[in-house]
Amino acid sequence: MVPDKKIVEDVSGWLRLYDDGSVDRTWTGPPEVKFMADSVPPHDQYIDGVATRDVIADPNSGLRLRIYLPEKTPEEETAKLPLLLHFHGGGFCISQADWFLYYAFYTRFARQARAIIVSVYLRRAPEHRLPAAADDAFSALLWLSSQAKSCTEPWLEGADFNRVFLIGDSSGGNLVQETAVRAGKEDLRPLRVAGAIPIQPGFVRPERSRSEMEQPETPFLTLEMLDKFIALALPVGSTKEHPMTCPMGPAAPPLEELKLPPMLLCLADKDKLLETEMEFYEAMKKANKEIEIVMSCGMSHIFYLNKIAVDKTLLSLFLFLVSPPEPSDLTGGVALDAEISHRHSLSLLGGLRSGSLLGRGSTVRKGIAGVGGRCEEGGRWGFWAVRKGVDGYDLGEWGLVAAGEGGSL
Repeated sequence: MVPDKKIVEDVSGWLRLYDDGSVDRTWTGPPEVKFMADSVPPHDQYIDGVATRDVIADPNSGLRLRIYLPEKTPEEETAKLPLLLHFHGGGFCISQADWFLYYAFYTRFARQARAIIVSVYLRRAPEHRLPAAADDAFSALLWLSSQAKSCTEPWLEGADFNRVFLIGDSSGGNLVQETAVRAGKEDLRPLRVAGAIPIQPGFVRPERSRSEMEQPETPFLTLEMLDKFIALALPVGSTKEHPMTCPMGPAAPPLEELKLPPMLLCLADKDKLLETEMEFYEAMKKANKEIEIVMSCGMSHIFYLNKIAVDKTLLSLFLFLVSPPEPSDLTGGVALDAEISHRHSLSLLGGLRSGSLLGRGSTVRKGIAGVGGRCEEGGRWGFWAVRKGVDGYDLGEWGLVAAGEGGSL
């Protein structure tokens, strides 16, 4: 008689590891959360303006990718679209590229931002400890580089390989950083990594941060999940100071020595990891790297369930795709929340600026938002966007010569 398997690790309803090494990822937590983890099959037909397809990038390793392709309008028929390479989150242990929460977000993003998305089916721990997921992420980028040289994938024929962006949430944000580091050491031409977008990356320290202790736990991030997932994912014998979980720590290569693309760091002020994420931001600034922040207020570690946070992040990502910062443009990153009034007020981190918007200002109405930064000469620049109908944004530019408080656009 074969004895029953025994659970050696049970992680907050998300994962059970047995003494024979097998893993069960059947969700046993709150049922209202389960829909997010439902698998969505690919569809070659356009549904709500986006088609999806799974491809095998490497038959030897079995590396699989999901492509999100927006339907082009007649005006866009010859246009090349930016390409985003996405790495899913899940503490390196759970989640997958075909989960509903990713499908819902990236189909909408592909449709609204007019971008092609390629999402990687990553190997997961504990069956495959790091660097397995990081190797998959970089292998996907190398495959895209080969497609840029000689495209054999029909769904990528309309991609602009000069505008490739790395994007990932939670542990996927860690992979964004790691992939950017590796990319900086390679000649990927004609592919160019134009930007990197870590969304609430899982950066940690061995000691507890204040935000870890003070921010409330959610079904998506508890201290137990944080500690156990990292322990199951890191190479045996490693600590939280590992470069993939603490890229600003002593075990990681100095940031100032790395060749990194411009970065848009998406954070949430109620995230348990906020303090270490901000530590990474400050370390990047100290190393003179180009980095901006988008902060979702009132949000915890998972933002996909909140429409306001998703709307804001989609807009910020769209603007980043339109015009990522050039190295000479910024001395400090700024993200803003903007509310419309009769004078189209814009509330920036540096204080209130109000005045008339430049560009197609006659279309301005409720729903304005934007991003910007401080120029070296003391002025300000940026983009604004106004929601038009259900989908799409009307874009324009604004500029501020006087940087003092109360200046006008």
